[in-house]
Amino acid sequence: MKTESNGRIIELVQGDITEMDTDAIVNAANSSLILGAGVAGAIRSKGGPTIQEECNRIGGTYVGGAVITSGGNLKAGHVIHAVGPQMGEGNEDEKLINATLNSLKRAEENELTSIAFPAISTGIFGFPVDRCAKIMLSTISEYLRHSHGSLKRVVLCLYGQQSYDIFLAEFKGMHLG
Repeated sequence: MKTESNGRIIELVQGDITEMDTDAIVNAANSSLILGAGVAGAIRSKGGPTIQEECNRIGGTYVGGAVITSGGNLKAGHVIHAVGPQMGEGNEDEKLINATLNSLKRAEENELTSIAFPAISTGIFGFPVDRCAKIMLSTISEYLRHSHGSLKRVVLCLYGQQSYDIFLAEFKGMHLG
């Protein structure tokens, strides 16, 4: 499912983000940038040690922040490591908005044209998928509406049918673009 507005595409797919053929994929990172479990673990496994080595040199970032590394052995040339909120830490919605926005900004600072996001913070960080869908879709749509940068295609790559269905329902209910 996708929508296009002003030559920019927002697309939903169900699948494995590490297999996405976009300029960058987003890692749902922790603030230490340690590639542990979930999306980060899959990126570490398929991307090789280079990505973690680059993260180690960066050293970390704040909740809501995003940093960029190479994509190692992945199809995507870059990984943007976005630190989403853990449920219960406070200001979770604002932190998820910032993680999404900062990822988009890192992509455009590096003149990338396509990026794929997972459902940030919905795994071990416990963020509700429906809330995540609403925040990420509206943030991406609003950003693309006002940006004149390099991004032309933003994909939300959802792992599992349930997450995909929740994002799809939100996607269909919103005026995007």
